Amino acid sequence: MNISPISNQPVELYLDKVQDQIVSYETFQLFHDKSWDMLLTHPVPKNLSDYYESIDYKPHQHDSKSVFDRLYNFVRKRSYQYKFKIIKSFNPKAKSVLDYGTATGEFLSFMHKKTFSVSGVEPNKKARDIANDLLNKKVSVSIDDLSKKYDVITLWHVLEHIPNVDEIIEKLKQKLNPNGIILVAVPNFKSFDAVYYKKYWAAYDVPRHLWHFSPKSIERLFQKHKMEVKAQKPLYFDSFYVSLLSEKYKRKHQCFMGAFITGLRSNFKARKTGNYASLIYVIKAKS
Repeated sequence: MNISPISNQPVELYLDKVQDQIVSYETFQLFHDKSWDMLLTHPVPKNLSDYYESIDYKPHQHDSKSVFDRLYNFVRKRSYQYKFKIIKSFNPKAKSVLDYGTATGEFLSFMHKKTFSVSGVEPNKKARDIANDLLNKKVSVSIDDLSKKYDVITLWHVLEHIPNVDEIIEKLKQKLNPNGIILVAVPNFKSFDAVYYKKYWAAYDVPRHLWHFSPKSIERLFQKHKMEVKAQKPLYFDSFYVSLLSEKYKRKHQCFMGAFITGLRSNFKARKTGNYASLIYVIKAKS
């Protein structure tokens, strides 16, 4: 890889032999686009959908099984109220939401209970079926239906998975109502925990994560589509959860204390730098 397909700028090797820890255990490379300060996974498998077919892939899980699964689902559910408050603070009159990459539909279910008109897009059939069952068929989660317009469009840890990212951003922009907002949550490879764990950082999640963003790269990406980042909001729990997984990958066993300390250090340092393990970006079209 010599040129970034997003920025069309040169890239150089950043990390070698980053392992898929969930499905294939193959290794991949990460290349750095210095001009945009983002990383790219190489190579991108042609059969990318096969790398999601695992019972250990958390976003497609619904039932809690292990302590780890219950922790993941607990944090995920606690985050919905936080996300709802962000939505209402930036678009108080919002009444409709599209969750792009809705996985098993819990966020849509939460927003439906908040009296929002909700729609979802989810390409994975297993996750989509779970979402439709959860919503009792009142709302249909589709493969790619973008026929309506919305006050809010959300991509919760989805943008990093999308191969044709420019095409999708442009499509979603066209589906916003006037004063509508897009909320994007992605991992931040500039965080302390990412730097600390290096190739073992769980949020690299190769090859499912194709792009690895920094605040600068998100700003540049949406500027490209005549949109602007209005705010950045931290996801505090992500540093602890990602550190817990990273400890397992690095040491081959769980180390709760090590993960807690690293997660705490990451959040503490981010108070000055803004580089939390994951960030929510609030984005609007330029007026």
